[in-house]
Amino acid sequence: MAVRIEPSILSADFSAFAAEIERIPSADLVHCDVMDNHFVPNLTFGLPMVQRLAQVSALPLDVHLMIDDPDRWAPGYAAAGAHTVTFHAEAAHEPIATARAIRAAGARAGIALKPRTDVGPYLAALAEFDQVLVMTVEPGFGGQSFMTDLMDKVREVRAAIGGRDVWLQVDGGIGTDTIGTAAAAGADTFVAGSAVFGQPDPDAAIRHLRALASP
Repeated sequence: MAVRIEPSILSADFSAFAAEIERIPSADLVHCDVMDNHFVPNLTFGLPMVQRLAQVSALPLDVHLMIDDPDRWAPGYAAAGAHTVTFHAEAAHEPIATARAIRAAGARAGIALKPRTDVGPYLAALAEFDQVLVMTVEPGFGGQSFMTDLMDKVREVRAAIGGRDVWLQVDGGIGTDTIGTAAAAGADTFVAGSAVFGQPDPDAAIRHLRALASP
């Protein structure tokens, strides 16, 4: 099973995003957290910033939408150049239609679940998604502690994925002391913020995380 490491741009230097991305050539994708101060109590950046990042980044972008009304906004992020657009099940009115619109606009479609959201209703529709994101903290702020009790949910999703080409992503509290636990539960795609950009050599940190998550 392939291991993918996605550094979160939210932990990088906001004044020099392009230079920060150049410091992580070993990353598989760059994780971009879009927050609207409605769905989550924090505000980051939106479509114009993602569009510009897609123009300057040598790495593909995985856009994580923590916003209200992703049914309306998500396809625009795909059209702006994102490789993957992930939206929250809790905010979407028509998640399958939204996933199909993202794919039609040229990106992979992901669905994200808050820690206490039941994954059961979405497992039967896995064919509609390219990625399932199990949040391992409450979304909205970086630096929270990894919630180990959510590994049962990760195992449930992994069992349902089976042989499908669906990435199983975890986001929140991922670092050298937690990535192995998430990998053992079945995750294959890992979002890491301060564990990468908070280190003296971010690219070395990526390689170390990848080794810890590899079988």
